[in-house]
Amino acid sequence: MVADSAARPTVQTSVASRDIETSNGCNAHPENAVPVHSPTPAAMLRQRWRKTVRNFTPSWFSVNMGTGISSILLHQLPFQTPWLHYVSYTIFGLNVLLFCIFLGVSTVRYAMYPEIWHAMIRHPAQSLFIGTFPMALATIVNMFALACVPAWGGGSWMFVWALWWIDIAVSVATCFYLPFVIITVHALPINNMTAAWLLPIVGTIVASASGGIVAQVLPHPQHAEITMFTSYVLWGTGVPLAMCVLTIYLYRLTQHSVPPKEVIVSTFLPLDPSVRAGLPYRSWACSATNAGDILYIVGFLVAIVMWGFGLVWLFIALASIVKTHRQYNGFPFNIGWWGFTFPLGVFATSTVQMAKDMPSMFSKVLGTMLSLSVVLLWIIVSFLTLRKAYTGTIIVAPCLETIEAEKRASKEEKLELEASLDK
Repeated sequence: MVADSAARPTVQTSVASRDIETSNGCNAHPENAVPVHSPTPAAMLRQRWRKTVRNFTPSWFSVNMGTGISSILLHQLPFQTPWLHYVSYTIFGLNVLLFCIFLGVSTVRYAMYPEIWHAMIRHPAQSLFIGTFPMALATIVNMFALACVPAWGGGSWMFVWALWWIDIAVSVATCFYLPFVIITVHALPINNMTAAWLLPIVGTIVASASGGIVAQVLPHPQHAEITMFTSYVLWGTGVPLAMCVLTIYLYRLTQHSVPPKEVIVSTFLPLDPSVRAGLPYRSWACSATNAGDILYIVGFLVAIVMWGFGLVWLFIALASIVKTHRQYNGFPFNIGWWGFTFPLGVFATSTVQMAKDMPSMFSKVLGTMLSLSVVLLWIIVSFLTLRKAYTGTIIVAPCLETIEAEKRASKEEKLELEASLDK
C-alpha cells in the first residue's frame, strides 16, 4: 500500500504528459481515441426522475392535507351556490389524483432504495411526517362520504367504510410506534422540539372525526355502532397524548423562544388537535341511535371550549410569524408551508360547524371568511410549490445526508483497516 501510494504521482504525471502530447497532435491515433458521448435527453430525464424519487419525502402528503381541507370547506360553506360545489368536486378530484401519484412515487422510492426507509425512520424530523399520510387519506374519506356516497348510492358506502378502516390501521400504527421512536431513537434535547411531534398523533383524532361522518352514510345500524365505538377509542388514543405534547411544547416555547425561521410555520400545527378535539362530537351525536340529544348538547359545549383553546394557539402562531418576519426580514419557503393550510382549515371547519348550530349571522360570515381565506392561502402555497418543484429546489430529502455520511464513515473505516493490514 505504501509503495503503491509512492508510485502514484509518477503514473499521474505520465498520464498527464500523454494527454498533452495527444492534444498537441503528437502520438495521436484517432482509431484509438475514446469517443465522448453527451447524455441524451432520455438519459437526462431518467437521471432527473431517479433523483426526484430518491428525494421524495413523506412530507409531500401535507399537500393532500391542504388540498383536501380546501375541497371540504368549499363543500360545507354556509352560503352555497351550485358553482361552488363544482369547484369543490374539482379540487377533490385533484386531491385524489395527487394522492395516487404521491403514493406511487413513495412505493417506488422504498422499493428501489430500501435503505432510505431505515434512514428516514431514524431521522428526527422526516420520520414525523409519516403522520401526514393517514391525515391525507382522511380528507379523501371525508369528502367521499359527504359528496360521493349520497350522489352514487348503492354499495359506495362499503368502499368508503373500507377506506376508513385502512386509514385507522395506518393512523394507529403511526400514533403508537413513532412516539416510541422519538423516545428510544431520536432522544432530542427539548430546544430542538417542534410542533411536528404532533403529526404522528393527530392522525387518530382525524380518523375519529371521520368516523362520525362515515357512520352517517352507513345503512346498517350495527355497522354504525361499530364505527362510533371505534371513533371513541381513537379519540381516546389521540387527544390525551396530544395534550401532553402540547404541554411539553409550551414549556419549550417558554424556555427557548419560538422555533427557527426554517420551521416557524410549524407553530400553526397545535391548532389541529386543540380545535379538532371538540369537532367530532357533532358528527358523533348525529350518528348516535340513543342519547343523541345529550351527546349533541355536550359536544356543542365542548366544541366551543376547544374552539376558544384554539384561539390561544392561533394568536401564538400569528405572533411568532410576525416576530420572525421582523427579525429576519422574511422566512424561506419550503414544503413546511403546507403547515399553514390544514390547521387553519380545521379551525375554519369548526367555525362553520358551529355556525350551523347557532342561529347567528356573525358565525356564518366568520366561517365563510375563514374558509375563503384558507382556500386563498391554498392557491398561494400551491403556486409557490409548483414554481419550486419545476426547478427541483423543493424536492430535497435531508435523510439522504445520513446515508451518505454512513457510506463515507464505512469507506474511511475500510481504508484505515487496509492501511493497518499493509503495515
